[in-house]
Amino acid sequence: MSPADRAASERQADAVAALRRIAFLLERAQASAYRSEAFRKAAVSVEKQDPQRLAVLATTGALATLPSVGARTADVVAHVLRGKPVEYLGTLEDEYAASTLDPAAAEVRRALRGDLHAHTEASDGSTPIQEMVLAAMELGHEYLAITDHSPRLTVASGLSAPRLRAQLDQVAALNTVVGPFRVLTGIEVDILDDGGLDQDPDLLDRLDVVVASVHSKLRMDRGPMTERMLTAVRNPRTDILGHCTGRQIKGKSRPQSEFDARRVFDACAEHGVAVEINCRPDRLDPPHDLLDIAIEAGCLFSIDTDAHAPGQLDWLGAGCERVAQHDLDPARIITTWPLEAVLARAHR
Repeated sequence: MSPADRAASERQADAVAALRRIAFLLERAQASAYRSEAFRKAAVSVEKQDPQRLAVLATTGALATLPSVGARTADVVAHVLRGKPVEYLGTLEDEYAASTLDPAAAEVRRALRGDLHAHTEASDGSTPIQEMVLAAMELGHEYLAITDHSPRLTVASGLSAPRLRAQLDQVAALNTVVGPFRVLTGIEVDILDDGGLDQDPDLLDRLDVVVASVHSKLRMDRGPMTERMLTAVRNPRTDILGHCTGRQIKGKSRPQSEFDARRVFDACAEHGVAVEINCRPDRLDPPHDLLDIAIEAGCLFSIDTDAHAPGQLDWLGAGCERVAQHDLDPARIITTWPLEAVLARAHR
């Protein structure tokens, strides 16, 4: 490769990185999904171009003729290719900068090694696995579990058994090129009305991580809901109890489910099921009073983002703040553990 070609290729890579960074910041700040997806689609389009052709398009003002590239994304690319600062990116860096954690929460954040609950475009996430993995690596994670939805959640394009098997092959191939980072196989499996898990048991046995969550009939009476959750927690294939109350506290709000928290969390402690501390700003589940009960019950915990886009993987700080507020020992948080320890405690 000639020096000129190498320089053109490097400028192209910088343009793609700028587009992805803008999308990341928008996602982290809960901006419109339409805005972040526009920048991600533009990044994919720009990355596919021949570097020299891209330079010609920039010189002639024709970048917006590329697929998925509009006026704003073209302006970002043009500035990067000319070696000039991107004002829009700078504004976003200032406006949407990561919030500063207090010292106790920051200490917990430094201890975290990965995230065990994340979604891709295979279900209701917005990007391919590769985009999620790249963001996790850039954040300094050591591992990321891909936990797309199970088949009954059709509104979220839950994965049938054949689709999940295909994803396992995809993860295996990805792991050959991203080491020492590790992509973990997983699922967010629906807890059915009777407490069963919504996926082929033999297939669940092949996964690194099983997050079990209630997504339907959230207003079930307290008694039946308690029994439903107890059945799921006692299932030897369950590793993590996801967003236990199902509440939504922002946007289209939803009250929390009613269940006997002491019985459920005692069962989690007894059966080695970690209680998820869900970091989504619209969930922050469990609520503080239930988190106190789970801590008293002796539960393990998993701080997870439940991310549906790469920028959302940077929401871990919210869970760290809750851990610090409750003076929870980080040793009880499995996402502070080395990968080998996380895999060793899995029930399979």
